[in-house]
Amino acid sequence: MIQNTPVFRLSVDDHLMIAHSLNDPYFGPAQRLHGATLAITATFERVGLTEHGVVMDIGEANRLLSEVLSGLRYQNLDEHPDFVEKLSTTEVIVQHIALRLAEALGSGHGLRALEVKADEHPQARASVRIELE
Repeated sequence: MIQNTPVFRLSVDDHLMIAHSLNDPYFGPAQRLHGATLAITATFERVGLTEHGVVMDIGEANRLLSEVLSGLRYQNLDEHPDFVEKLSTTEVIVQHIALRLAEALGSGHGLRALEVKADEHPQARASVRIELE
């Protein structure tokens, strides 16, 4: 017997092309300016479903992610005001995207959490999960 209401997740994908440098000897050759293409996945989580039988509208999820990424696309993050005096690691980038998505959702969305994942290449990725309630 299932005692808890199921938790549902909806994921949408996009990508982001940026330039940046990681100005710390810890990062070796990545200290120099280089480009990166990040495959981004945003996952929205809800306990139960809406009255329409969904986590949220897929089109709206895609629109929100695209809107948040638009301010970062083809930018040199070394010069981007949101990354001043920050190392723009993949972890920092996914946190930035997740916080912007949370802001863009506004109130009354009913979501429990969201997660943002970035694949740097097929063998490396970073993610962050943010509780919304």
